Amino acid sequence: PAPRTRWQWQISGALDTSINVAMYDVDLFDVPDAVVTTLHGQGRVVICYFSTQYENWRPDVDVLPANVLGSALDGWPGERWVDIRHAAVRAWIQGRLDLAVMRGCDGVEPDNVDGYANTNGLGLTANDQLDFNRFVAAQARARGLSVGLKNDLDQVPQLVVDFDWALNEECFQYDECDALTPFITAGKAVFQVEYGNAATAAAVCPSANTRGFSTLIKNLDLDDLLSIEPTKKA
Repeated sequence: PAPRTRWQWQISGALDTSINVAMYDVDLFDVPDAVVTTLHGQGRVVICYFSTQYENWRPDVDVLPANVLGSALDGWPGERWVDIRHAAVRAWIQGRLDLAVMRGCDGVEPDNVDGYANTNGLGLTANDQLDFNRFVAAQARARGLSVGLKNDLDQVPQLVVDFDWALNEECFQYDECDALTPFITAGKAVFQVEYGNAATAAAVCPSANTRGFSTLIKNLDLDDLLSIEPTKKA
C-alpha cells in the first residue's frame, strides 16, 4: 500500500463494515468468515492482526512448550513474551501465517515484535529481534501475504526493505514520528494511530497529513468508534 491509503483498524466488538476505506485491519482469530467475505465483496483489502507472543486465550497456544515462555507483558494480563529464537516458536508462527491464508487474509499485522526492548525474561538481543522479524516477514511474503512492521521504531532502518508497510501507535505522543520516514521515502504506507479524542485529532492531524501518514484517532480497545469518523459506505 502507498502512503495516504485510507484504512480502519478494529479488533474488538461487532465489526462495522460500512467505513469507506481501502483497507481493514481485523483480528485473525475473532473476525467471522462472513465479515471477511463482505469486506472482499466491497473491494476492501483485509489485513489480519495477530500477536507473535503468548496469549493464554488463543486456541493454538498449547503447542508451545513451557520452556519458551518468558516474562509477562507489562499491563496485559494473560500475555507473556516467548523465545523467538526457538524452533517451536517459529513453527507456531508459520502455523498462524497458514491460518491467515486459509481465512482469506490479504496481509498480516504481527504484533509485539520488539521483545528485545522490553523486560522479556529471555535475554533477547537486538540481533535476535532482527532475525526473527525478518523471518516473519519472509514467511508472510512466501505465502503471498503483505506484512507490516508494528512499532519497533529503533529497527526501522534495518527492516524497511523487509516489510511492505508500517503500523505505529502513538508516535506523536512520544515524539517518535521521524523514525517512520524511511517507509514514506520508500513509497510504503505508514498506518498510524493516536488514542484520544477530537482535540487529539486537531493536534496531530495537520502534521500527520504533511508527513503522508494514514492516521486514525481511536479508543484504546480498538472498537468500531473513531473520534473523527471517515465517510461511511452508502
